[in-house]
Amino acid sequence: MAIPPSRNVAGPGCRRKSIFTEIALDDDVRNEIPTDWSDFNVSWGFPPIAGETSESDNDEDESDPYLRSPTTSIDCRQPPTPTTAFPNATRLIFLALLLALISPVLHAPSPGIAEFGAKALTLRRRGSSSIDEDIGLLAARDDSPTTVCTRWAHQSALVNGTLYIYGGQATQKQGQVNDTWNNNFLTLDLKNNWPVGTPSLKGLPQPSGPPAVALGTLWHSYDSLFLYGGMSSWKPPVPPPSNSLWEYQIKSSKWIEHKNPKTSAGNNSEPSGVAIQRAAEGASLSIPELGKGWYFGGHQDGYTTVGWSQSIDRIYLKSFVEYTFPGYSNDGVQGLAGKAAGSDGAWRNITQAGVQNTAGFTERADGLLVFVPGFGKDGILLALAGGTNATFTQMNVIDVYDISNSTWYKQATSGPSPKMRVNPCAVAVSAADGSSTNIYMHGGQNLIPELDQTLYDDTWILTIPSFTWIKIDTSSQSAPPPRVGHTCNVWDGQMVVVGGYVGNDTSCDSPGIYVFNLSENKWQPQFTALTGGNDQNQQPSQEKNGVALAGSYGYQVPKAVQSVIGGNEKGFATVTAPAQSASEGPLATGKPIIYTVTAPNGAVVTQTGSPSSSSAGSGGGSKGPNIAAIVIGVVAGLLAVLAAYLGFCTWIYRRQLALYKNHVAMSQRIATGGPNAAEKAGFLFPASSRDSSERSAWKNASSVGGSTQVGSGRYNSVPGGSTRPGGASGAPVGGNSTANSSTEDLMAGQEPSFLGVVLSPRKSLRVVNRD
Repeated sequence: MAIPPSRNVAGPGCRRKSIFTEIALDDDVRNEIPTDWSDFNVSWGFPPIAGETSESDNDEDESDPYLRSPTTSIDCRQPPTPTTAFPNATRLIFLALLLALISPVLHAPSPGIAEFGAKALTLRRRGSSSIDEDIGLLAARDDSPTTVCTRWAHQSALVNGTLYIYGGQATQKQGQVNDTWNNNFLTLDLKNNWPVGTPSLKGLPQPSGPPAVALGTLWHSYDSLFLYGGMSSWKPPVPPPSNSLWEYQIKSSKWIEHKNPKTSAGNNSEPSGVAIQRAAEGASLSIPELGKGWYFGGHQDGYTTVGWSQSIDRIYLKSFVEYTFPGYSNDGVQGLAGKAAGSDGAWRNITQAGVQNTAGFTERADGLLVFVPGFGKDGILLALAGGTNATFTQMNVIDVYDISNSTWYKQATSGPSPKMRVNPCAVAVSAADGSSTNIYMHGGQNLIPELDQTLYDDTWILTIPSFTWIKIDTSSQSAPPPRVGHTCNVWDGQMVVVGGYVGNDTSCDSPGIYVFNLSENKWQPQFTALTGGNDQNQQPSQEKNGVALAGSYGYQVPKAVQSVIGGNEKGFATVTAPAQSASEGPLATGKPIIYTVTAPNGAVVTQTGSPSSSSAGSGGGSKGPNIAAIVIGVVAGLLAVLAAYLGFCTWIYRRQLALYKNHVAMSQRIATGGPNAAEKAGFLFPASSRDSSERSAWKNASSVGGSTQVGSGRYNSVPGGSTRPGGASGAPVGGNSTANSSTEDLMAGQEPSFLGVVLSPRKSLRVVNRD
């Protein structure tokens, strides 16, 4: 990648030191390294003839104000031109003799994109006129060894249940320090069971074209792998390879070289036509459904960049390289909105995206990139860990990249955060309903202090959208030794850890492959392949969404996460926003993608609505009212009041009905017995047993002596059981008027109804209280 405008140049003597041997360059070792690669002319090609201008010279803009670092007087834009090893005439003669010797025996390859594989180049007998007389395959290669003492700093990619492992460093015996770089190419089968002691590794033919590099990346689409970046060996020192992108076509098992990649113009990026140079130690990620791969930060030095003098120290980067795979569109690249990229793909060097230009956004190498679906049109990327020779990235604040608008933001986390570290590994898995995405980070190395560096064996979870760190307790488990420079991939809800530098205290870490069950938070002695699942190994509820997280099939949210964000093993998280509220960006305006989880019989197991925007958890602030919760609460309250009212009315109705039946029974007994039946019936039916005029008179009242008296229609019970018209005794009535009215209401000529009680509960209550 081209050297970006914003970079950190490590001055002399500032090269980061580490027991992770891709970094450590002690002074005695550096003295053995040539400061000029011209010593390697015979083996690696000739330097430019004096006065010639390389292609990279023409690609650089001499007026670029960023080409010189303000912290050093060394011009890092164009490395010093190597000196000529011997005079030009001698070189020309030597070149002519060399061509004369080899040209008769070479079979020229066909023009076009260079292909490398078992049939890339053949030899023919001299004088032969037919290619049928080919005597052999020059490019035939041995299968890559599957057994090593240690393996680290390699590149890996997981496609449809097959884990591909490329290059890096490896030793064959304890104490080996030289010749560790390799271009071994292996696969690990994740569709069948195997114990960690004998993993299902298979060695593929060592490719004849792609270089032996470490700390690069292996992007992947659904049908290809893309090898970018990485550094060459420094012990023994080997010049860096050319700036080519190598593509491995999975179906045909062929490697294809894409030469001289250059940038395209786009959103928040550098202009078009700038050469993409090699970098190493960057954080990388690819999303096949989007057809994109990214490489964030890293470093450049004499082992990454052609022509870089070893007398110039490395520089650290904070640029963000994006590669669009062939055949995919990209709205962020000029000319690719709704249009597919060509056979070489498309590159964009993003350097001006939001907080990327601020002082708080530091250069870094050996970090991580993790994808989280939702929150924006295409999801977000999180940048974790990493550092330079002087500064290291804390993990209490996370850099968040919105893919759709090509902009970086920052988000604070909650809970105790992991110690700063470089070169850990991480995977991300999704709850079945999508309400949480959980990122598992393992291992790494703390480079401070320089003489007492620490390798880690811990495992942490960063749960999203809460953005809360949770440390997993594995102290009672048989965990692998501490490591750095390893890779992690996830399939069937299990994290597969491959390799890692384990320091000098461990003899051999062979085969160096471990399995961590993400649902149970424990290391297990074997990989267990699950039945079912689609090619991307997504949760069954998420298979219709291409960007849903691969490898989540079979994953269940562990208890340690449930205790922090709520919900259950299927999801149903109750914490649906960052505990430390986001002020801008996709986390302030977006939300996770929510899915409906169903059982095999089709019944809904868990169905969560879209998460609210209110934050929860300790230290969280409110981002606004939860309208849905308020509406639900109000409706539930009204239903509770209605239920209580109906229950009260039912009680009154039953009491009133019982009284009515008692009065009817008494009326029937009186009506059929004794000479005073008429008077007794009049007592029971004072209103209905008289004509309308008497009824009117019964209802009239007069005021006597300030007390209320009932007129002739009033009957009062007297001792001895006889009755006489009210007013004859002059007895005051007071509350008795209500009693008589209640009697009238009770005996109005029809049976009480429940609806009448509901519509007039007060009237019915008077009857019940009196009688």
